[in-house]
Amino acid sequence: MKKTPEQKREKEIARLTREKNKPKFPGYLIYFVMIITVIYIADEVATQIGTQMQSVIASQIFAPVVGKDVAVARMSAISTVSMLFSVVAFIYKPLSDRYGRRVFLVVNTLGMGVGLTFISLATNIPVYLLGAAFIAFFIPHDMQAVYIQECAPAKHRGKMYFIIKSLSTVGMLLIPLLRKAFIPSTDLSGWRFVYIIPACVAFISVVIALFCIRESDVFIDNRLNYLTGEHTADKNKDAQIQGSLLNGIKFVFRHRQLRVLYIAGGFLMFGMLITSYYESIMTYGFAQQFVAAGLDIESAKLEANAYVTQALMLFSIGSAIFQMLPSLTIDRLGRKPTAIFTCCTMLVAYLAFYFGSGNGIAPSIVGFCCGAAVGSYWANGDIIGLMAAESAPTNLRVSVTTSYSIISGVIYAVAMLTVMILANILGDAKIGLVCLVTIVPGMTLGLVLLCLKVKETKGMDLTNVDTQALDAPQEQTVNS
Repeated sequence: MKKTPEQKREKEIARLTREKNKPKFPGYLIYFVMIITVIYIADEVATQIGTQMQSVIASQIFAPVVGKDVAVARMSAISTVSMLFSVVAFIYKPLSDRYGRRVFLVVNTLGMGVGLTFISLATNIPVYLLGAAFIAFFIPHDMQAVYIQECAPAKHRGKMYFIIKSLSTVGMLLIPLLRKAFIPSTDLSGWRFVYIIPACVAFISVVIALFCIRESDVFIDNRLNYLTGEHTADKNKDAQIQGSLLNGIKFVFRHRQLRVLYIAGGFLMFGMLITSYYESIMTYGFAQQFVAAGLDIESAKLEANAYVTQALMLFSIGSAIFQMLPSLTIDRLGRKPTAIFTCCTMLVAYLAFYFGSGNGIAPSIVGFCCGAAVGSYWANGDIIGLMAAESAPTNLRVSVTTSYSIISGVIYAVAMLTVMILANILGDAKIGLVCLVTIVPGMTLGLVLLCLKVKETKGMDLTNVDTQALDAPQEQTVNS
């Protein structure tokens, strides 16, 4: 017999109560950090592997079909098809505000492993796109980040997040190590192993998460309050809203803090262009010295492959260091000053690796600077995400942070389409310059909006977010 809504509610209350009453064994926080870090490593590898293998995949799968001179540009354009699955993911992700964080942590990691497996088996563009679609659907959710935000002590929230993130970034060393092991010199035939081994890491992470991670206490308490009707006593009507993408978007547009934060975030997202093209930028940069020596561009790119692999060895180190740096200031000085710092380091590091790769600078230095640029960008994005999470109530936190990708993504789409069009017209070799002239004005405008119009959120109590104080005139201060 079909259960009534009341029976379903009572069943969920009983399940959450049992989960809440489970005792935490001594040292659980340390154990939790270790597990989340492993899962974060799987996520970081799945996120970065497409870029770090960009020119290799383009030459092996796309070049025979679309031509060598524009293989990367055509690959980027065709791969936008897979990004449609990211749009569908925006509907899926907010469900964790209703059904919990744990199940989505497991499913997302499993999906990334499946996507990596499909790409490792790909011999044509459709199969590659299928794998890319899986990854595009499952990597944007960052449920491990939500776990950290809700489980870390408030006064150490930012610090703990960036330390875990930087440690997981070191795990990206797996990609260049696999490149070196399976793509020696100018032979690219072993590229599939670079994908299948991280897929195995993702599957192992699924097993660990399934049996060793418990539900977020913040989510359990908030959900129980909702189910038992205690939220009705709350003067804040936002506490009564069920999590969903539509409700998240409505919440953002009703609240000035989040509305302006997401507009600023959209312009700051222009820096994502670096994360999409850095491997190709380095490849063409290192290839210039071989072209100058008399080789044709395709032969020069093959020779440059060893340089790129060497550079990527230092990439994860540079990225990890510059994602660790915000942990020193974000809980002490605040979110906004740290965001300014990460933007500045990103632009300086980008100029260093862009010009360095084409002017004979050692690959290790170029790779470190490249990692510093990418790490600074992701740190900046994480700060915006943290400020959004600290500006939203628990029952809508994931719904609100999911809407960030839509609202800010509309603004970022201008930059993405600009680079895509110009790269297809000018060719792959000009991608670095096109990115540069697009990123600088966009991020400058984003920083101005962030500094002048967005409230600081340092020290916010996530169990009782004061949205009215955040939306108040700028001269009023946020409770800390």
